[in-house]
Amino acid sequence: MLYDRIAAAPANPRTPTHIEPAPRLPMITAERLTVRYGDQPPALHDISVTLYKGERTALIGPNGAGKSTFLKAIMGILRPTSGTLDVAADPQRIGYVPQNEDVKWDFPVTVRDVVMMGCTRRIGWLRPPAKSHWRIVDSALEQVGLRELANRQIGELSGGQRRRAFIARALAQDAELLILDEPFTGVDSGAQAELLAVLDHLNAHGITILFSTHDLDLAFRRFDRVMAVRRHLIAVGAPEQVFTTDTLAQLYGGRVIALQDGQPVSVYVDDHHCETCP
Repeated sequence: MLYDRIAAAPANPRTPTHIEPAPRLPMITAERLTVRYGDQPPALHDISVTLYKGERTALIGPNGAGKSTFLKAIMGILRPTSGTLDVAADPQRIGYVPQNEDVKWDFPVTVRDVVMMGCTRRIGWLRPPAKSHWRIVDSALEQVGLRELANRQIGELSGGQRRRAFIARALAQDAELLILDEPFTGVDSGAQAELLAVLDHLNAHGITILFSTHDLDLAFRRFDRVMAVRRHLIAVGAPEQVFTTDTLAQLYGGRVIALQDGQPVSVYVDDHHCETCP
């Protein structure tokens, strides 16, 4: 029998082949990046960092630390004052989930209309959507669990549902980089779990995730890398490398809850004050 012949065959004397892991490819590369608003002090100063394709990166720091500024620079909304910022993703394939207050929720569009905005690149300007584009939209809504709410006005959705609608728009956009700016603000724990499940699914299919958050416990548990900023880069690396007493003290000053000295920790920080507050 074939099994007997295999079992009786001598062991292969050759040395097993060692396969090197595939090199990580940069998605976002900043070199001495500085961004300022008008004649104000820099919102970001001298940032040098590389974030890689396929990774989930949590961006942390207190209010006013420059997190949103960094995200907007990546999307091309803000231009660097000095330094360079290179993004490997096609600008039209960068999905964005904005902060809740940045969206005019009473605008008279349906959830399906919002998701269709992600198909603009496929459709072309001033052309109506084809049936194939609506199928893409419906598929995206199905993936985020909003198919039954497709015809609701976007402002009628809950906070978590609104975030999922924007993620569906990124799916329709065929995004390779998904940026989320504090998406859990005003969202309950159940909706957070649903959003995280969607993000895990997208990341498993190769989408790079950059996620701004105040929740250090979430950043430590659910992300591959953590980037800590307070106008300049404090630290970047695996969560256990970033979550140290020294790093958190530099980020949040006296507002850090008691830590185990020098060890990776899982904490929440009360950072509702702005960076310049005493």
